[in-house]
Amino acid sequence: MALALGVVGFLLMLVGGDLVVRGAVAIAHRLNVSALLIGLTLVGFGTSLPELMTSLQAALAGAPGISIGNVVGSNICNILLVLGIAALLRPVVATPAAFRRDGAVVMAVTVIGIALMLLGVVDRLAGAAMLVGLAAYVYLTYRSERGNHSPAATVLEEEAELAPTPPGRLSVALALLVAGLVALVFGSGLLVDAAVALARLLEVSETLIGLTVVAVGTSLPELVTSVVAAIRRQSDVALGNILGSNVFNILGILGATGVVSPVPVPQDILNVDVWVMLAATVALVVVVRTGWRVSRIEGAGLLGAYVAYLVFGVVAT
Repeated sequence: MALALGVVGFLLMLVGGDLVVRGAVAIAHRLNVSALLIGLTLVGFGTSLPELMTSLQAALAGAPGISIGNVVGSNICNILLVLGIAALLRPVVATPAAFRRDGAVVMAVTVIGIALMLLGVVDRLAGAAMLVGLAAYVYLTYRSERGNHSPAATVLEEEAELAPTPPGRLSVALALLVAGLVALVFGSGLLVDAAVALARLLEVSETLIGLTVVAVGTSLPELVTSVVAAIRRQSDVALGNILGSNVFNILGILGATGVVSPVPVPQDILNVDVWVMLAATVALVVVVRTGWRVSRIEGAGLLGAYVAYLVFGVVAT
């Protein structure tokens, strides 16, 4: 029953996330919002909606291991699993100008996120500070790229092109948006309930389930987007999607979770997993900066590191 609930929850979130992006992009087009802003916000952050709803539901349900583990585990999964698979399909080539900025932002946000988690609890003050930081990042990026056809702006606009084709009528777009949000809410609720039940059934910690099963499941939109980008030979979009998602996971999801329901950070995440997240982020920056690409061999190395991380997590439990 727990597995069935989890599968239904995953499916509802995948469908809900797709509907929200379709509806939001359609509304943005009707309001003449630029492709740059659509790529920066609706597409770049839209793939992180399942993580957001799941972490909020888990925090409200009193399951901090799932709430925090989902964020940390998703960031690890995005770099090691999603980027690894994308690079195996087709070497991921980075745009230097875009990566210099976004890579530095991801590195800084990761360090700040870890520093706040080391305080032991993500409270409303820390959450509000992270949300302000996210708003500042979006505003400054949009302001710096608006009207200038820089490589970074091109990547963001290409991300907008990957968005599902929006419906023409505004009423249909609004209906899709509402339906998607409802599906996300119900799907995330089912997923959290299933994760708690599965942890009890297997006699493992909720944190381990949050870091692995839940994190991988909520990262499926990033995986799909990155795989599609790789197949279309838009590897810089695949990389940009991962970077944008990791920034939003920390600033947006941790921030919103802290504001809505302050959540304690499990000690086992502080002991191991935040440092794995930091190491994965450093590895990402180093690999990309050496040649401005992630080769198939490097992609295989990232996947191998993720498998080792999962095995360690299971054995250490």
